Amino acid sequence: MGTPQRDVKVNYSEVQKDLLIEKHCAFLIGYGRSHNTYEYGATDYLRMSGIYWLCTCLDLLHSLKLIDQEHIIDYIQKCYDKNSGGYSPCPNHDPHLLYTLSAVQLLVQLNRTDLIDKQSLCSYIKQLQQDDGSFIGDQWGEIDTRFSFCAVACLKLIDSLDTIDIDRATNFIMSCLNFDGGFGCIPGAESHAGQIYCCLGFLSLVQRLDNLDLSTRNMLAWWLCERQLDKSGGLNGRPEKLPDVCYSWWVLASLKILGKIQWINREKLSKFILASQDDETGGCSDRPGNIPDPFHTLFGIAGLSLLNTYDENIIRKVNPVLCMPEYIIQKLEIKMQLL
Repeated sequence: MGTPQRDVKVNYSEVQKDLLIEKHCAFLIGYGRSHNTYEYGATDYLRMSGIYWLCTCLDLLHSLKLIDQEHIIDYIQKCYDKNSGGYSPCPNHDPHLLYTLSAVQLLVQLNRTDLIDKQSLCSYIKQLQQDDGSFIGDQWGEIDTRFSFCAVACLKLIDSLDTIDIDRATNFIMSCLNFDGGFGCIPGAESHAGQIYCCLGFLSLVQRLDNLDLSTRNMLAWWLCERQLDKSGGLNGRPEKLPDVCYSWWVLASLKILGKIQWINREKLSKFILASQDDETGGCSDRPGNIPDPFHTLFGIAGLSLLNTYDENIIRKVNPVLCMPEYIIQKLEIKMQLL
């Protein structure tokens, strides 16, 4: 019998058991309004992604109408780099694939795809693909399977997947497959739930999940299920790490793509997510008792959506590949492979 993994102790008799929708919405709407704080200035590199987390969570909670959408659209336009065709996290920063995907997702959600210069965007993404099929995130040359996912997700949303070499891109993703069934950020790197989501998401978007045989799929699904910890019921991203609400997304979405989400104890995980809510300010934190933020709030709510913990008139269905409300994906008629 193996050594028990690290976990946190949660007194479930004393924590929040109800979904605090109104407080979450108020928390998200008010987040970042004070532009004079150190925290605001120190996190400008996350601004575009932060807006995506905020808007997507509000949309899942049927509350996107509560924000000034024109203000957000104006901000996105200020982050567009005409020279490259990509988007930066905030004005006067360098463009990057991570924030380009967030910008594209936002413009799709806000029904303003008319503002996307498809030709320039495709050119930007195409020039980031390397000879081995991988993608660099920006001009500085870092390679990561996250960037492969961002590239195909952007192109899928604008119906332009033929822009890149899909065969070479797929070969690179498969070269990152490990002996345990998981994926790393580059060939030979440690398996991690976040990278697994990116690689499975990539394969789903390009209709190549059949590159994984049944044995590998089952081994990977089992590895993902082992991320659930016995005492807290939360999920971690790799062995010997503490549970974190964000893995309610990365792990569950991966299992949903594989058709194995039923292998998780849904009741225990739902309790962990709800216990991570802040019943005073609203929002979710990484684990019970910590400070909430939009990142963990989105992925906690998205996790509850995947678990079907609440009816769709409370939390909308989330697409497990693109982390956007399912109704938007259906409206775009985007096809992807799920097992």
